[in-house]
Amino acid sequence: MKYLSKKQRRDLWMIAAACAGFFPLLILDKTGVLDPLPPWEKLLLYLVPYLIVGWEILFKAFRNILHANALDENFLMTVATAAAFAIGEYPEACAVMLFYSIGELFQGYAVGKSRDSIARMMSIAPEYANLETEEGIEAVDPEEVPIGSVILVRAGEKIPIDGVVLEGESFLDTSSLTGESVPRRVSPGEKVISGCLNGSGILRIRTEKRYEESTVAKILDLVENSASKKAKVESFITRFARWYTPIVVLSALLLAVIPPLFLGNFPAWIHRGCVFLIVSCPCALVISVPLGFFGGIGAASKIGVLIKGGNDLEAASAVKTIVFDKTGTLTKGEFRVQKITAQEGYSEDFLLEAAAHAESLSTHPIAKSILEAYGKAIDPLRLREITEIAGRGVRAVFDDRVLLIGSRKLLSENGIEAAAADDPGTATYLAFDGIYIGCILIADTLKEGAKKALEEIRESGVSRTVLLSGDRKEAAEAAAEALSIDTVYSDLLPADKVSRVEEMLLSQNPGEKLAFVGDGINDAPVLMRADLGFAMGSLGSDAAIEAADIVLMDDELSKIAEVIRIAKKTMRIVRENIVFALAVKFLVIFLGALGMATLWEAVFGDVGVTVLAILNSMRAMRSFERNR
Repeated sequence: MKYLSKKQRRDLWMIAAACAGFFPLLILDKTGVLDPLPPWEKLLLYLVPYLIVGWEILFKAFRNILHANALDENFLMTVATAAAFAIGEYPEACAVMLFYSIGELFQGYAVGKSRDSIARMMSIAPEYANLETEEGIEAVDPEEVPIGSVILVRAGEKIPIDGVVLEGESFLDTSSLTGESVPRRVSPGEKVISGCLNGSGILRIRTEKRYEESTVAKILDLVENSASKKAKVESFITRFARWYTPIVVLSALLLAVIPPLFLGNFPAWIHRGCVFLIVSCPCALVISVPLGFFGGIGAASKIGVLIKGGNDLEAASAVKTIVFDKTGTLTKGEFRVQKITAQEGYSEDFLLEAAAHAESLSTHPIAKSILEAYGKAIDPLRLREITEIAGRGVRAVFDDRVLLIGSRKLLSENGIEAAAADDPGTATYLAFDGIYIGCILIADTLKEGAKKALEEIRESGVSRTVLLSGDRKEAAEAAAEALSIDTVYSDLLPADKVSRVEEMLLSQNPGEKLAFVGDGINDAPVLMRADLGFAMGSLGSDAAIEAADIVLMDDELSKIAEVIRIAKKTMRIVRENIVFALAVKFLVIFLGALGMATLWEAVFGDVGVTVLAILNSMRAMRSFERNR
């Protein structure tokens, strides 16, 4: 009952009341108890349960006729049952309307169940923000909070807007966004995203975005508009139903009128026309196909993946090639000092100390990694005359000696020879007074579980994996080898990545799809160019999330394989529904045209097939829940 709306609960009571009147009446009729009654009295008896359950369908049919939009399932049910009453098939007419209403109720339940997970996703929207003002704390609409404001988030409240923690420590429940059940600890200086639930403590947060640009607002927009992007098969079914219904009505009319002009027996042919009308109703296709996609999108949302439309789910089922960005996608995007190579006369500790002092004023990720590895206070008295050389490195005077630190090219330009580092990563070279003294190797680290995720992706049916990276060849090839990636391209600019993807798109087989997985602003063009774009939603840039078709809210690469499996199962269920519905309908239509099928078979051919197709669509959500 919890998945039924208030109207559907009312319809359930109406169906129960109609059943209470119809089935005893049917038993009395079949046992001959009603035989003495004149036909008009029997008609009145059957009209009671018929009108109880069918008045709304009759009203919709009449209203649509007035608006010149008559040819829908309500019109088909009305015409077929009216014709059945006209030829004296009272039980069949009543049964058609009753079982059709039961089928509609099943549809409402199935849609409600499929919407449930997405409805829970929609509940992440914050209702208010506690804004700090000169008068104190004021609860305001999140849309009214300007950038740079300070908000207060108490225990049990949702974070309304993306920002940075100024004061307080807490554990955030991110399960509604990412599907991750383990709370995330936050402290001052860390970024937090909207939609998370503050588990304990009080957080003071400085907002960095307006509400409409924040994570939660974008997620809600994606969810609300996911149904607007129809898959090809959904669009086909919509167009099919638009032409199919008028053809069916015309065919039923011709079947009921033309043959009896030559063969006689108008009632029998009208009966066959009614069978044709009822069984030809496209409900099973019109309902179950979108419901199958809706179930797949709902199943993905349960694991923290946002799929922007049915067309993206359909594309995911055909992915054979996946192209990965490296930094921030396969790697953590966190540079660490991996190796220090010192020349004779110098220690590794001294190289790190000198490099940390020279890089102390830089905000570059490499400089930060060196300072983090050094981990001690900088002595400003040992350092002077710091000059940053754009794109090359830094020149400084350290302990009264000229220190050069940066690329090998920087040293070469100053007449200093240094052997190239063989290990993968970014090498930072150092020279004292024109003499090379060693290098520090800095490299990104692979994400935990990345190798296993790639194995699962291959097991899901992906036949080729490709790495596109802006890093130098050694670093890109080392990452590709560690993850067993098939093909690697390095030293690429954003435009080069697009060119490589376009080459792969031209060479792939018909019907196959290429997906790209990325997280940065520079990935947005290639995310849009690929058949299917996966974006990292937690750490990814806004531009990447906007350009992508599927968003992984917790940045877990293993979710890609799950999405592909969900997509394949969804497409299999949709195809099963189409084949089953059309096969049964054409069989009953054929038998009905030959006079071998009654209205009871027609009811099964329409309502029965619809209910079975709906139940088959609901298998997607149930099976995914069991597999989690």
